[in-house]
Amino acid sequence: MPELPDITLYCEALEQRILGRRLERARLNTPFLLRSVEPRLDAVVGASVTAIKRLGKRIAIGFDNDHWLVFHLMIAGRLHWRDAAPKTLPRPTAIALDFANGSLTLTEAGTKKRASLYVVRGTADLAQHDPGGLEIHSATVATFQAALQRRNHTLKRALTDPRLLSGIGNAYSDEILHRARFSPVALTSKLSRDDCERLLSATREVLAEWSRRLREQAGGEFPKHVTAFHEEMAVHGRYGKPCPVCGTKVQRIRYADNETNYCPRCQTGGRLLADRSLSRLLKSDWPKSIDELERLRG
Repeated sequence: MPELPDITLYCEALEQRILGRRLERARLNTPFLLRSVEPRLDAVVGASVTAIKRLGKRIAIGFDNDHWLVFHLMIAGRLHWRDAAPKTLPRPTAIALDFANGSLTLTEAGTKKRASLYVVRGTADLAQHDPGGLEIHSATVATFQAALQRRNHTLKRALTDPRLLSGIGNAYSDEILHRARFSPVALTSKLSRDDCERLLSATREVLAEWSRRLREQAGGEFPKHVTAFHEEMAVHGRYGKPCPVCGTKVQRIRYADNETNYCPRCQTGGRLLADRSLSRLLKSDWPKSIDELERLRG
C-alpha cells in the first residue's frame, strides 16, 4: 500500500500537472471504484483544480466548485499520468481524468478491487475522510507519546493505526522500528518519554529519507514504480537477508496478509518472535533465540 512518502510524491507530481487545470472529462471504467452516489462524478467535470491534499494515505483533489475527489489506493491501486488522453481504457484502468495537457488514470492489479473513490462536497464532508492521525512533521514528543499511548497496543500496530498516526503503513513501520531499535511487539504503555523521543526521531528520519530518495528516483517524472519493497530498505521485505547494521539474518512474523520484518539482534535482544502459524506447528521445537536458530541450521 502506498504510504506517506509515496503519497507525498504523488501529490507533488499532481500539483505540477493539474493544479489550475480544468477537468474536461471523467471516464469511469470500473464502476465498483466509485463508492459514493451523491454528488455525482460529473459534478467536477468542467471545474478547475484548486488544491491537492494528503489525508493520511488518501489523496484529495479539490475543485473551484467546492467539490473534492478522494482516492484511497489501498494495496494495489496506482496512479499514472499520460501526456495525451488515451482513446480507450484497458481493463486494469479503473478511471481516467482527462485534462487539456494529459490524463490521470488509476489502475488496480489483481482480482481484489479495494481501491476507492468518493466525490464529496465541501470541507466538512472532506474532513470525514481524514482518519485523524497525528501528522509527524508537526508532532512534539508529548503529542506523539499521547497518540501512541491512547490505547495499549504493540508498537507495530500503533504505528500503522491511521487514527493514531498519519500515513504510516506496514513497510515504513518496519523501517522505523529497526532504525529506533525497538521490538515490533513492545507495548506502547511501557514506553518512557525518552523512548518516545527516540521513536519520533527515527520516524521523522525514515519518512524524510525515503521521501527524498523517491523524489530523486522519479527525477521530476510522474512516479512509475511505486512499491512497498526497495533493495535499500534495512529489513522490510528482506527476510533471510543480512541486517545492514549487524549482519544477522532478518526474521519475520506473519499474520493474515501482513508480514513484519525485524532484526533479532538489533531489536529484540537476540530473541525470536513467535510466528503464529509456524510456532503453533512446531510448538516446543520452535527456537527461542537467533543463536538457537543458527545452531539448528548448522
